[in-house]
Amino acid sequence: MDLVIRNATLPDGSRGIDIGINGERIVAVEKRLGAQGAREIDADGDLVSPPFVDAHFHMDSTLSFGLPRVNRSGTLLEGIRLWGELKPQLAQDAIVERALRYCDWAVARGLLAIRTHVDVCDDRLLAVEALLEVRCQVAPYLDLQLVAFPQDGLLRSPGAFDNLKRAIAMGVDVVGGIPHFERTMAEGSESIRLLCEFAAQQDRRVDMHCDETDDPMSRHIETLASETRRLGMQGLVAGSHLTSMHSMDNYYVSKLLPLIAESGVAAIANPLINITLQGRHDTYPKRRGMTRVPELLAAGVDVAFGHDCVLDPWYGMGSGDMLEVAHMGLHVAQMTGVEAMHQCFLAVTETPARILGLEGYGLAPGCWADLVLLDAGSTIEAIRLRAARKLVVRRGAVVAEAPSARVSLHLPGRPAATDFRMPQQGAAYDRKPAHDS
Repeated sequence: MDLVIRNATLPDGSRGIDIGINGERIVAVEKRLGAQGAREIDADGDLVSPPFVDAHFHMDSTLSFGLPRVNRSGTLLEGIRLWGELKPQLAQDAIVERALRYCDWAVARGLLAIRTHVDVCDDRLLAVEALLEVRCQVAPYLDLQLVAFPQDGLLRSPGAFDNLKRAIAMGVDVVGGIPHFERTMAEGSESIRLLCEFAAQQDRRVDMHCDETDDPMSRHIETLASETRRLGMQGLVAGSHLTSMHSMDNYYVSKLLPLIAESGVAAIANPLINITLQGRHDTYPKRRGMTRVPELLAAGVDVAFGHDCVLDPWYGMGSGDMLEVAHMGLHVAQMTGVEAMHQCFLAVTETPARILGLEGYGLAPGCWADLVLLDAGSTIEAIRLRAARKLVVRRGAVVAEAPSARVSLHLPGRPAATDFRMPQQGAAYDRKPAHDS
């Protein structure tokens, strides 16, 4: 074999597993693999995971923090105004340069698939052309999926629908929308109908910014789910943000959750940004801002976490670390049970891969040889430590390496070095019976 990784722990808790790779594919995942590899890597019991996947991002604006000025209030609406000021000043080569730099960060973090929304309300479609170029350049090492996003509203912004159609014709992958930003609730619902019908005609997936507000009467997710059922698009549609759900009354939500589940619409929460931008009109008590993740999961809805923003008009933080996203999601949603914490790891790996429709994703024979070796003994420990990515592999080739997080100490009577791992490589987080270890 070309590459064999020995003695790995898998996300499901299996330990002592060897992974054999030939060419660009995984060919064996088993204990004590007999075949030898041209290169062999001892995982030493550390966690090997399929790569991280970001289901919701804005790459056309990333790394533009401070342009044309800083968001002084830190609010969503000032960020939208800032982006409106910046758009006329955008240059295609600058968008490409910033996006490529962010993709470098992503690969270093083991993030090998990103769904990014790209604003189509600029008639020049500069950002669309830029990200199509970026998608081509990064294809050997990162899957980039583009969403045609009418940032200023499909019906509210003149020419937005025509621009969206042009973007899809140019090769953009997914149809986006923002119904809660239309002038009226009726126009928001109409935008959903128009966009879903267009997506069905074009055989495209749909991913809409939906109800990104504290207003409990913003209920466009209901319309999105209904249109998905009407058009037979189950499994092809996602609602991003859904933050109004955190303010809805429980009776209405008890009706809404089964509708979302039956429609096959996925939910994408963005913990870092939702907790930052929502609840800005509250004094105290102050609402958390993120959608009802545990309740959606309990209803059988696929829930992924997205990073959303990094160093842009909306958010002056971030580094492309999906474990930071999972860490925030775990805390905001109060998902601190062992299984719930593990679900937060799945929300930045397997679940978004399913939502994006990624082919060959996973750790099984026949899957692409894309994986990450983490400086942790379990999925939960990886989140707790925001674990170092010791090794990142793409299509069987090592594309990034980093040292373990080990610190030298100079303390009397204490060991010379320490790390922040749990004893026995996170055994307290084990989700499998002891005889499987």
